[in-house]
Amino acid sequence: MRPSKPALTRRQKTGLEVIWAGHVMEFETPAPCAEWLPRVRELVRAEVEPLERKGKTFAALGPELEAARKEVRAAGFWAPTLPRELGGMGLSLLEFTFLGEVIGRSPFGPYCFNCQAPDVGNMEVLLHHGSPEQKRTYLEPLAAGAIRSCFSMTEPDRAGSNPLWLDTTALREGDHYVISGRKWFTSSAEGAAFAIVMAVTQPQAAPHARASQILVPLSTPGFRLVRNVSMMGEAGVGYASHAEVAYENCRVPVSSRLGEEGMGFAIAQERLGPGRIHHCVRWLGISERALELMCHRALTRELAPGEPLAGRHGIQEWIAESRAELHGARLMVQQAAWRMDKDGTRGARDEIAMIKFTVAGVMLRIVDRALQIHGALGMTDETPLAAWYRYERAARIYDGPDEVHKVALARRILRGYGLDVR
Repeated sequence: MRPSKPALTRRQKTGLEVIWAGHVMEFETPAPCAEWLPRVRELVRAEVEPLERKGKTFAALGPELEAARKEVRAAGFWAPTLPRELGGMGLSLLEFTFLGEVIGRSPFGPYCFNCQAPDVGNMEVLLHHGSPEQKRTYLEPLAAGAIRSCFSMTEPDRAGSNPLWLDTTALREGDHYVISGRKWFTSSAEGAAFAIVMAVTQPQAAPHARASQILVPLSTPGFRLVRNVSMMGEAGVGYASHAEVAYENCRVPVSSRLGEEGMGFAIAQERLGPGRIHHCVRWLGISERALELMCHRALTRELAPGEPLAGRHGIQEWIAESRAELHGARLMVQQAAWRMDKDGTRGARDEIAMIKFTVAGVMLRIVDRALQIHGALGMTDETPLAAWYRYERAARIYDGPDEVHKVALARRILRGYGLDVR
């Protein structure tokens, strides 16, 4: 017997709706977000996007970035997803999807609003699993933007898609852990104050209970930043870098552990749900701006006097396809965030898997079309397209490669038809 449809108010009946698990989702911008969005757009346009035209790195833009952060904080849009008691806005994930997309229009946007990876994920982990002392030492200055952090999990000799298979160990010696191993793609390690490292603390335990997450100040003897890994010809510097790091008998107190021993995998999975929402809304912002650049270029670039690119049917098809794909991706992300707010990460795991590989693909297709329409200009750094083309290709790899999400989703779907695929 099918469940009865919940009664709808008159206002609910006037708009589109999705029925899912007995709930009704409305396609309306939440009232506070509708009020804030014009102001956030203006902040990004006036304070953040102009930084792109300076042609400088994150490190070289230090004073300008701090000035932009000061403007964002003064306007009341600092750290959108953090609780108010930590200086944030206290937004739900669904509310954040609206602001986060606008913030994600610029490569500098998330940093200026203090919702950048990996710091935002580390803040969420500390918020939910940190001790009072850990929160005072690490979370409060991180939330204030006074320090940066990094997350250290991926290893050179282990599949990054398998967080159960780690070589780095944190062995107990009295009241300390001694950490030994090598990590890479420890994003933003250069200049960070501390790392959250995933290391094996119980080698003989069940696979999901072997690892713990441990706080390591980068000033700790035995921590060594080996190098910033060059990615597509650029090693990066400061925040915009991905480091190989070594833990060489790095000794930290047991009180540095987050949560109970063996909870590393569980904490990592909890972190990934909101983390993928953050990535996806940033990709939506990139896609929207790339589409705007595409349309502007098509209208202003002439193939011959009086013959703009926009007059070509192929270009028109690309624009239409981009708008349709972006519209669908945006609705998917908003629905996934809404479901997470209601049912948590586990309850929304199918939606999270779907948006991860769908939105990454949409973004890369739109950026590629925009670059193609810009021609040789698209290969230069006169627009953000070339930087997105270089850096965002990794979107289909990090936080679980597309293939892993697709296989996991397909297996859950097939189980619903009585077929247990392994």
